[in-house]
Amino acid sequence: MERLMRFTVSPLTRRINPTKFTVTSRLWCSSCSTPRVSSPQTQTQTPSHPLIMASDLKSPLFTQRVINAMKRLYPLELADRAWDNVGLLQENISTGDDASIPSTVLLTNDLTVRVAQEAIQKKASVIVTYHPFIFRGLKSVTLADPQQRVLLQLAQNNIAVYAPHTAIDAAPGGLNDWLADMASSVLESRGVSTTRSIVQPLSGPSPEGFSNSGYGRLVEFAQSVPLGPLIQAYATGLGGLCHIMIARPKQHIRDQSSPQIKSVAVCAGSGYDVLKDTSADLIVTGEMSHHSALRLTMLGKTVITVFHSNSERKFLEDVLQGQLQSVLQKEDPEAEVLVSEEDEDPFEIWDVKDLPEFVR
Repeated sequence: MERLMRFTVSPLTRRINPTKFTVTSRLWCSSCSTPRVSSPQTQTQTPSHPLIMASDLKSPLFTQRVINAMKRLYPLELADRAWDNVGLLQENISTGDDASIPSTVLLTNDLTVRVAQEAIQKKASVIVTYHPFIFRGLKSVTLADPQQRVLLQLAQNNIAVYAPHTAIDAAPGGLNDWLADMASSVLESRGVSTTRSIVQPLSGPSPEGFSNSGYGRLVEFAQSVPLGPLIQAYATGLGGLCHIMIARPKQHIRDQSSPQIKSVAVCAGSGYDVLKDTSADLIVTGEMSHHSALRLTMLGKTVITVFHSNSERKFLEDVLQGQLQSVLQKEDPEAEVLVSEEDEDPFEIWDVKDLPEFVR
């Protein structure tokens, strides 16, 4: 004989009660096809773990505080949504005991596998990554792809991810103003006055309290200065860089002369599209293509590039860490904002005359 079991389903809700069901035994006789139905027996089954409906899920309180603080400091309306992917990119889930969620945020410029592991080790519950680690739709989430492996690791450890990116670029007092301050400091130390303006204003209205928002900054000087002091200011301000790349007009290369700089335009990251039509004598950005640099030097401009993320990373330590921690500690005195020690630019500069021992 064969015993079959069926669930009793409510005709009104068409749902199975996960804790109570009716078992009806059907005994099939080998000599006929008609089952003999035994009397129903009601059994109560207790699930081995609590069932949580999707509507009951929510972010931990600390995650909500981090999101609100970041939006207050750098509203997402400032971001270039035409291409950028900003805001909460990966959510974590409240356990029902908010005290068990660590009040720790890890700041990073790029969210790599090593940074994800660092966040887990340091028990961060939220990562704020300047660059979004998800830009396009995913058709699968597997361990074969490094980006997807990060996503899986963070989900497994209940860590949320928030990315502000171009909202920080555009905000008054944000990343591009921080870069502009480095040029202004050179002139102020010489007693020379400066003026500052937005290179590319927002296409729409600015949020309340965020007028003068936009991408790129133009700093103009009352009198010109040599290139050298500006190079030193950016090398120091960006974390003590030992090498930067410079593209100069050909006449200065032939004459071995320094261009006299009376204006500087800055844009973090890959800033050519923002800065290409400015009147500035000096263009400062993270990276630029070969042909873009050629065009600017033919227009008589000098270009400084420092590698993409080197133009951004130090801002996290110099500005964002203190800003975010100050806001969070007003509601949670235990809140801690850390800056990643694993985050770094992927490029290194090697002197071919003195190669490291491990590659010889």
